[in-house]
Amino acid sequence: MEDDKVFKALGDPSRRRLLDRLYGKNGQSLGELCEDLDMARQSVAQHLGLLEEANLISTVRRGREKLHFINPVPLHDVYERWVRKFEQDRLTLLYDLKQELENPRGTDMTDKSASFVYVTYIRTTPDKIYEAITTPDIARRYWGHENVSEWTPGARWEHIRTNEDRPVEIVGKVVETAPPHRLVITWSAASKDGDPDEESRVTFEIEEADGGMVKLTVTHDQLQPGSGMEKGIGKGWPLVLSSMKSFLETGQGLDL
Repeated sequence: MEDDKVFKALGDPSRRRLLDRLYGKNGQSLGELCEDLDMARQSVAQHLGLLEEANLISTVRRGREKLHFINPVPLHDVYERWVRKFEQDRLTLLYDLKQELENPRGTDMTDKSASFVYVTYIRTTPDKIYEAITTPDIARRYWGHENVSEWTPGARWEHIRTNEDRPVEIVGKVVETAPPHRLVITWSAASKDGDPDEESRVTFEIEEADGGMVKLTVTHDQLQPGSGMEKGIGKGWPLVLSSMKSFLETGQGLDL
């Protein structure tokens, strides 16, 4: 495959350095490219031959000189095949726009079958985990957000980013509380507050385990399959729970 040749050619730091030099000044001869390089002329020529075989450079004869030029087409092909599809944030925006255009208000968006379950073990106590979720000053230290509520059934809760503007990003209601072992809340983007089709549910279950560990299970369900919220949840909860574990065990959360 042509991609294999490109990856092989790019895998060597000397060849990448030659490409960098051509990027800085395109159309150089072998002699120019050898200047200030700690390589024999024959080695440089061999590297250039592999780059040319991968179609990453092209050569042009001008008189007695052979000049070397970057050929960006294979790099663009590799980008389209191997990089572009992994640009999740950009693609998610386009997907969400497509979903909004194809499923305007008033159409059936009641499929809420998607769910995630995350389990982590933390060397702490159930009380401290419950406090870490429900106490704003603690949550901000590992989550970058404050969870603000009276934490009684039926009470509203808000997920507030702790920057200068302090935007409310997630909102919901408290469904069930049994401190320090269980908390159930609804969850929706603040911009979709009040829309039951956009509302999901989060359940925190906290139980003691062997060896001084506490088992925390976070279940986020009633999500719309393929929605932007579902995709964000899939990436977000693992980071938050890792940061919580780090904070409760070491006093230092992750930089989220």
